Amino acid sequence: MKIAVLGTKGIPARFGGIERHCDELYPRMAARGHEVTVFVRRWYTPVTGPYKGVTLKAAPTANFKGLDAFAHTAVGSFEAMFQGFDIVHYHAIGPSLFSFMPRLSRSGSVATVHALDWQRAKWGRGARSLLQAGEWASAHFPQRTIVVSRELEKYFMEKYGRETVYIPNGVVPARKPRASALIRKLGLEPGKYILFLGRLVPEKGCHDLIEAYLGSGLQMPLVIAGGTSHSDDYVESLRHMAADKSGAPGDSGGKGCVIFTGNVEGELHHQLSGHAALFVLPSMLEGLPIVILEMLSLGVPVLASDIGPNREALSDGEFGAIFMAGDVADLRSKLVESLAGLEALGKKADAGRKHVRNANDWDKIAEQTERIYEEILAR
Repeated sequence: MKIAVLGTKGIPARFGGIERHCDELYPRMAARGHEVTVFVRRWYTPVTGPYKGVTLKAAPTANFKGLDAFAHTAVGSFEAMFQGFDIVHYHAIGPSLFSFMPRLSRSGSVATVHALDWQRAKWGRGARSLLQAGEWASAHFPQRTIVVSRELEKYFMEKYGRETVYIPNGVVPARKPRASALIRKLGLEPGKYILFLGRLVPEKGCHDLIEAYLGSGLQMPLVIAGGTSHSDDYVESLRHMAADKSGAPGDSGGKGCVIFTGNVEGELHHQLSGHAALFVLPSMLEGLPIVILEMLSLGVPVLASDIGPNREALSDGEFGAIFMAGDVADLRSKLVESLAGLEALGKKADAGRKHVRNANDWDKIAEQTERIYEEILAR
């Protein structure tokens, strides 16, 4: 099959759940004998050409909030119409607005919904309306709609009567890192810090985490690892919140310490993840969070908000601890409880590690996705 991929910023993944999804899925599709082209944005993926059996192709875009994904997908969709693709696969609801275009050239059209992006706080009224239109389009235009969580599957059935295909996000099995030199440069010791890892946007709930942490009396450092996503003002507000009340690394005055690392990749990402005492995800909006799957794969204890996708990833608390989303007092209490009960929480994480390595296997996900493509082409 000749497959085009649109909606992602690009691969190899530097940040972003969709990018990590595509970085794992499409090299596997290429290894299964398919010709895969991923349309990338030059500000994210400056190099084009071959990558792990996949062809990276740049399409023009405008790297501005609210315009980037739409402009890139519109141009990419138009180009794809004349290149003889069998399948054009869109990722995210915004890009799915253009998922009718492949059918004009008799190509198969597929959309994967990773989250209800119109709920993100960073969008204004106009962008939110376009994203809601993209959600509607993802339920009506493509021949198959894939969702990454059971909650999204239920949502599309209840709202649109659309039967979707559930294919979860995956995880690459990983060993805990032995090296720790990179985190030690940040003033951190293995097993002696709390970690948040993700984009710094309001719906991730970092403001709640920082407030809860600073009010907890905990002295174990809190590491906020992640970069901005058209959210510079929000990131600055987090820094001010932390600077007002936190101490310095090794502070003996009873104050906690909040450390901002910026975006992390490669070995630093691996060391920060694997050596954390506790990972916390206080988000208000997710699809199926790859970061929780990765933490479980490493055996790292997890505390997460009780939104549906987080509960799904943690099997309703079987694999980690849960607190009430948006409730700072409950998060503060659960932070203290989790650190006091790390041994029990570690056993839950170990059970989760065994589960995700089977249920969230990328090779199985590639096989399921391939089957969807074949069903479309067989019609």
